[in-house]
Amino acid sequence: MKLAGLSLKENTSGKHKGRTKITKRGRKKLRALLFRVCMIMVAKNSAFKALHAYYTQRPDNPLKKMQSLIALCNKLIRILFAIGKKQFEFSEERMLKDIPHMRAKIEVEKAA
Repeated sequence: MKLAGLSLKENTSGKHKGRTKITKRGRKKLRALLFRVCMIMVAKNSAFKALHAYYTQRPDNPLKKMQSLIALCNKLIRILFAIGKKQFEFSEERMLKDIPHMRAKIEVEKAA
């Protein structure tokens, strides 16, 4: 995430607490590529679509659409790193089970 420039940084000084933004101190092309891939993943992949919907529509602290896409870019980086390191196949169900708020939704859907 740091290499892509997607790390978060808060702009603060003394008592002033500023906005939190991404640092943009990394590979510009990597960041652009990840963003484009996330846009397609949200459109085509049901797991990423569900996560995007949750992030933008959650009752407490909903994210704006762009903030949600950046969060999904970070998620995609972590997934790709784990796949490369541990050599396993991507599973949408497994990804959603690892997220506590999504696990409850999956269990409700299976029960119905």
